[in-house]
Amino acid sequence: MAEIAGLLFPFFGLIFIGYLAGRITKQPAEALGWLNTFIIYAALPALFFKLVAKTPVDQLARMDFVGLSLLATYSIFTLLFVIGYVIRRNSLADTTIQSFAGSYGNIGYMGPGLALLAFGERAAVPVALIVCLENAMHFVTAPALMAIAGGDKRPPLTLAGDVARKVLTHPFILSVIAGFLAAIIGWQPPQPVQQLVDYLAQSAAPCALFAMGVTLALRPLRRVPVEISYIVPAKLILHPLLAYLILSSFGSFDPVWVSTAVLLAALPTATNVFVIGQQYGVWQERASATILITTGFSVFTVSLVLYLIRSMSV
Repeated sequence: MAEIAGLLFPFFGLIFIGYLAGRITKQPAEALGWLNTFIIYAALPALFFKLVAKTPVDQLARMDFVGLSLLATYSIFTLLFVIGYVIRRNSLADTTIQSFAGSYGNIGYMGPGLALLAFGERAAVPVALIVCLENAMHFVTAPALMAIAGGDKRPPLTLAGDVARKVLTHPFILSVIAGFLAAIIGWQPPQPVQQLVDYLAQSAAPCALFAMGVTLALRPLRRVPVEISYIVPAKLILHPLLAYLILSSFGSFDPVWVSTAVLLAALPTATNVFVIGQQYGVWQERASATILITTGFSVFTVSLVLYLIRSMSV
């Protein structure tokens, strides 16, 4: 367990440093904008391109892996949706954000750095596939449900066009496509270009984790939603457990791929859940509280998940 703690210390340490910086300097939220732009449009895309471009093409086509990973995620989403909408009689809009809070993990900012730190570059392709395709699925699901709930007033064709554009032009997805094409044709970037890609890729995890800490500091805990009682265990315990059962039972994958999917499923609620709630004016403060609480508990639950993965692989 000491080895796991040592592995996670720099990871959560960077989040904590960002949190302290946000609390001490009291910069406005807008000050974080350019750092987030750098992470989303430069650093993480460079990391995905670098790792995917070096991967054999046959590994990049494992849509069965992505499908099973999505099955685990949307099984949790569906469970929480039934609890919120059918049992608790919440509105469709509120239920949608609650369901994302318990199933949409912080795979973009936390996933690549932690998976590569824990499992090495063999985790690169499953991370890239899950991050890109799961985010793409969320980009479709959220506006579709909000349109049904009446929170999105755009005409159906306009909505569909905006969703398609958002998915197809997202930097993560474009970088993976570029890496896939580079792998197919065996293209190697010129040395100066490769060096730039390396610099950007190396900055991805530290910048993303620091930015996440600052974001948590700027959204202090004001209201603890009653839904926390079942959202937290669903996200941090049930989601990784279900991911392990599904990927172990219905596929034949490299154990590192399974471990990577389980680790990503164990991550706390994504900050994007707050962004979605803010976009539609729904469940914002409670989404912020959920992100903060699940991130705090994830220090212990992610440690436990990594310990169990290491124990089973011995």
